[in-house]
Amino acid sequence: MVSRTTADAKGDVVVLLIGMRINRFRAVHLWLPAMLAMLRMLRELEKDPARGLLSKVLLTASPRTYYVVQYWESRDKLYAYATAPDALHHEVWARINRKERAGKLRGQVGIWHEAYVVPEGSYEAVYGDMPAFGLAAAHGQVPLEKRGRYAKDRFAYRSGGDAPA
Repeated sequence: MVSRTTADAKGDVVVLLIGMRINRFRAVHLWLPAMLAMLRMLRELEKDPARGLLSKVLLTASPRTYYVVQYWESRDKLYAYATAPDALHHEVWARINRKERAGKLRGQVGIWHEAYVVPEGSYEAVYGDMPAFGLAAAHGQVPLEKRGRYAKDRFAYRSGGDAPA
């Protein structure tokens, strides 16, 4: 393993943060299905790489808050999965919407997502003595020197040109 590496991302990077917050621990019948549905959707995406999920990292922010950082091939593929009638997301989202309209989720479990399209030149990454992780797991990993020793050089890197001097 090379000791210092960076992500080999080229072009725009698409990142989705998606998660849930347990507002009432006793409402297991509401938050556990949401958590299990997320895990099932991730398995569905792993089985079908053509849908566009490149990599994911499961995280917890507190005993109440769980989320997934997802890296996608493109905004179009992320949107296509989110709206595909044959995808598990469609079924799960319809179920959540029905419960929300019926007032069954209010105050019990929170769900959220944030999506970002990060243009080339607006991201950089450094990994020291790490296997491919995060952005590098999604796009590959290269020795740091290929993108530049300093952050300003890595931000200046453009996939159509040479590595910074």
